[in-house]
Amino acid sequence: MNVPGQGAITRDNVTLNVDAVMYFRVVDPARAVVNVENYVGAVSQVAQTSLRSVIGRADLDTMLSDRERVNAELRAVIDTPTEERGVSVDRVEIRDIALPEGMRRSMSAQAEAERERRARVISADGEFQASERLAAAAQVMAETPGALQLRLLQTVGDVAGDQNTTLIMPLPIELLRFFENAGGSATTPRFAAQPKAPAVDGDVRVNGTGSSTGS
Repeated sequence: MNVPGQGAITRDNVTLNVDAVMYFRVVDPARAVVNVENYVGAVSQVAQTSLRSVIGRADLDTMLSDRERVNAELRAVIDTPTEERGVSVDRVEIRDIALPEGMRRSMSAQAEAERERRARVISADGEFQASERLAAAAQVMAETPGALQLRLLQTVGDVAGDQNTTLIMPLPIELLRFFENAGGSATTPRFAAQPKAPAVDGDVRVNGTGSSTGS
């Protein structure tokens, strides 16, 4: 039996339209005929009302990811009243869950943001591992000065092997700092000569011809 689509609101206030399919069999024909006028219609009505009640007790994530539990709960709810009418429900399956268009866009944006977050975390983890490796390599080179020179020559060889017309020679940072300190000390201003005091009246002045005058 096809259970018509039922519109219901989940526990987290999301409107859904859910339809299902149900398998049942008559185990007591006498009760199925005597206890109810139309047992097929009665089972259909019970299935529809039970579907709405089960949806109202579950949230959206449970409806989408844990259908087995929802199906088992739905079967137990439907089978309880139909047993009195000689009908046994064997299986109930939720067939389709229709979401509103706005909810679909929100879930799509959420999934995209989650994938982007995972990508950034993986990239950051890779950067962290690379920095640890570089720190360990720098420590080994610091303990062996010749290793840095060999690494420099290897880098030069790699650059020169590409048939480039320009060859870049890297310089250690310590050498640049040495040049900077040396240049700063060379340009330090020395003590300037003190200016002569101006002459006052009564002093002896010597003119350009070598004669002296006095007041």
